[in-house]
Amino acid sequence: MSNVKEMIEEGRAVLGIELGSTRIKAVLIDEEHNPIASGDHQWENRLENGIWTYTLEDIWTGVQDSYRNLVLDVKEKYNVKLCKLGAVGFSAMMHGYMAFDKEGELLVPFRTWRNGITGDAAEALTELFHFNIPQRWSIAHLYQAVLNKEEHVPQVDFFTTLAGYIHWKLTGEKVIGIGDASGMFPIDVDKKNYDESMMDRFDELMQEENLPWKLREILPKVLTAGENAGVLTKEGAALLDPSGILEAGCPLCPPEGDAGTGMAATNSVEKRTGNVSAGTSVFAMVVLEKELENVHPEIDLVTTPDGSPVAMVHANNCTSDLNAWVGLFREFAESFGIDVDMNQLFGTLYNKALEGDPDCGGLLAYGYLSGENITGVAEGRPMFVRTPESRFNLSNFMRAHLFTALGALKVGMDILLKEEHVAIDTILGHGGLFKTKGVGQKILAAAIHSPVSVMETAGEGGPWGMALLASYMLHRTQGETLGAYLDSKVFAGSKGVSMDPDQKDVDGFDTFIERYKKGIAIEQAAGEYLD
Repeated sequence: MSNVKEMIEEGRAVLGIELGSTRIKAVLIDEEHNPIASGDHQWENRLENGIWTYTLEDIWTGVQDSYRNLVLDVKEKYNVKLCKLGAVGFSAMMHGYMAFDKEGELLVPFRTWRNGITGDAAEALTELFHFNIPQRWSIAHLYQAVLNKEEHVPQVDFFTTLAGYIHWKLTGEKVIGIGDASGMFPIDVDKKNYDESMMDRFDELMQEENLPWKLREILPKVLTAGENAGVLTKEGAALLDPSGILEAGCPLCPPEGDAGTGMAATNSVEKRTGNVSAGTSVFAMVVLEKELENVHPEIDLVTTPDGSPVAMVHANNCTSDLNAWVGLFREFAESFGIDVDMNQLFGTLYNKALEGDPDCGGLLAYGYLSGENITGVAEGRPMFVRTPESRFNLSNFMRAHLFTALGALKVGMDILLKEEHVAIDTILGHGGLFKTKGVGQKILAAAIHSPVSVMETAGEGGPWGMALLASYMLHRTQGETLGAYLDSKVFAGSKGVSMDPDQKDVDGFDTFIERYKKGIAIEQAAGEYLD
């Protein structure tokens, strides 16, 4: 305790802050990369004039509150004021659109990744670049604004992501980490920068618009992990800590997206490694040995924080409907006067799924609370379907809902594994699906035909991963790669459990997913006919 207190007083602790979709969390780590204090702030996006957004007030109130709560945690645990820091890093939800004029004023409300309003732009740019541009990407938002003839477009002097914006305000530097940048515009992984030929094609496309800017003039500068991205200014320190206690001058690492911090937090930055984050939504990140042969709308191509190519399969729905069914079983038990422990209930029902038939006995479910791009479903309708011949029992019911939680993800992963022949040595699973020991892990291994590991540290999450990236900038030796640093300095000796896929489960999931794909027409019809 005294060593930690001394380290904090001397300004050697490192801070990571991540702005997620529902929570902003700050994590302080020591020189052994252990979390020593934290603070958070709950927030929600707003739907205003058809746009999912957070206001600037929302952003800064949230950042300041999470930092203030961290300071209170430090005071309570160590009886010391947090006056200076060794390094800081900020991360946030990737993609989206924050555009500013020459005076630094926000031109239109922040458009988050959640908005599905750029379909025409995304389709046109995908064709122009021969590279998948999803609707949530920043360049799709910019081009859609051009297509819409929005008044603000000629005034754009700079546009960036949420993490890039916060970093700019704290340091004065218009920079971005390469992982976050890869969700703005395609990256040339050899040059570790935006793809020059694609920028040229975009500017040619813009010629007839007669705009006063070129794309490369308004994008943030790309930096890779380990580079110094500026220092906390006096104005920045006052913005982060309005109490005035925090000293200026500490270095900041490149701001990153939540995908990059997830890779750092799960030690998944080397080739042939990956991670699956499974909670409300689910996404898989696989670090590629080489770029994909073909363009697939189901797969985003992004990068690690140090610039290696990554294939991302992102599904909007995962455990929400599954959780609702568990809640129904709780209500049933409580109707009989039974006091239910939710951890025990989840554990019992999840383990029951392991007793089911490999293919779920012919049952079918869709946990779509929202639309699902991977399977072409515009609007979500949670659904459970069976035939008279299906083997309808509790174990198959729970197994079907666990399988379907990974259904859309499997569709995308099958493209990587079976069409692109991507090699994976190991995947690390993290998130709520893996809290019940062995169950989600076993089912994911069956879905992706690969070993799946779960480590105790994976639960620390994105803000810890951001703090690791800041620590890497501060402490790395010359020539030490991010992967080597994580292996030797952070995860050496970490306890983890690996599970190989069981062939019966693999065959069963393959049978289930064929039923799942055939039944998509039922899900689409439900969206059309069920209001």
